[in-house]
Amino acid sequence: MKPSRLVHKIKSPSGRQRRTFLIVSAAGFFNNYDGALLNLALSQIQAGLKIGEAAIGPVVSMITLGTVLSPLITSQADRYGRRRLLLLALAGCSLLSGLSAFSWNAASFIGFKFFTTAFASVEGSIAIVILVEEVNADSRGLALGLLAAISASGYALAAIGFAGIAIFPFGWRGLFILSFIPLLLIVPLWRMMPESSRYEKSRDSMRQQGFLAPFNALFRTYPRRFAMIAGVMFLNAMGGTPGGLMQSKYLQQAHGWTPQEVAILMLGGGAVGVLGNIIAGHLSDHLGRRIVGPVFLIAAPLLGALFFNLSGAFVAAAWIGALFSQTAGSTVLNTFSAELFPTSHRSTAESVIAVAGTIGGSASLFIEGWLYTVTGSHWHAVTVLMSASILAGIGVAIFYPETAGSELEAISPERDIPKRRRA
Repeated sequence: MKPSRLVHKIKSPSGRQRRTFLIVSAAGFFNNYDGALLNLALSQIQAGLKIGEAAIGPVVSMITLGTVLSPLITSQADRYGRRRLLLLALAGCSLLSGLSAFSWNAASFIGFKFFTTAFASVEGSIAIVILVEEVNADSRGLALGLLAAISASGYALAAIGFAGIAIFPFGWRGLFILSFIPLLLIVPLWRMMPESSRYEKSRDSMRQQGFLAPFNALFRTYPRRFAMIAGVMFLNAMGGTPGGLMQSKYLQQAHGWTPQEVAILMLGGGAVGVLGNIIAGHLSDHLGRRIVGPVFLIAAPLLGALFFNLSGAFVAAAWIGALFSQTAGSTVLNTFSAELFPTSHRSTAESVIAVAGTIGGSASLFIEGWLYTVTGSHWHAVTVLMSASILAGIGVAIFYPETAGSELEAISPERDIPKRRRA
């Protein structure tokens, strides 16, 4: 009898792979802590900085647009190495997030968080690239799922802090001050972290490239593939961003939940929800990413719509199910986006695709602000926008190639850049 594809034996990781995984997970932990604070403490930040209801969406949208700057930094990981740029991004994100605690008005907060977001996006993109390049082909999905799940513990720490926001020194500002802590880890991590083995093999040729060479390669060697992936990321972010931003606000204002009750759901239910990362990663390695991804990408907005339109115990159940599906779908999309481009511009591709997602999310926040003025309800506006994520799931099922179990060089071989035609 043949063994089940679901219990297929995975090759044991090496010591180098384990060390790399732990370091990129630590970076993801701090990244998620910062991002979670903005969502959880949105009402408190809004009150402290005197931001109006109709302005909430545009304010957060401007902050998320910091991701647009990230490819200029991330692309240099294709020239000078993943390790150096990852730690630079961690330091920048930590410093700027901590400084946001000293914001004196909405404009200053937007400024600090805009650049925090830029470095956080760099960090997230390079972490995914490093892991995809280092782990074995039969466990890439699982590795990225574990990375996302462990990184989510940063959200748990933020939820614990949010539960005590009323008594925590300086409230939401005090929680942002904790973001300075990772600065103490930069030197030890520099000594411990190895460079990506795939980058090391082509280091000399990649360093000889010009500043814009990775962008040139991205847009000219796999243009259709890039357009396909960027489009799916745009739609998925458009459908999911407003709901993620408004969930804490919704529970507090529509259902009268206290910050402590919100934190309990985020911690307890969130612990179940983030298992979607691991389960989807494992399933996608053995059943295929084109099967697993669309299932969860379509389930997430359907359950999210229930969350914003139900009451009682169903609210918590729908939120957990939506989070599980959302994290599962995101794991598959992140795996795809790193696998489908060659080493010479993989970091650049990952970052530019993240920008596509950010633009989709940012656009949806502006649209949500407009829909709020029409419907008079954030919750109805969010529900309408979730339909975009369903289109993303359909796009993956129809247009994406299967990548599970294949070596990166077979999925996305290096290509010569086509020469421009002369007029």
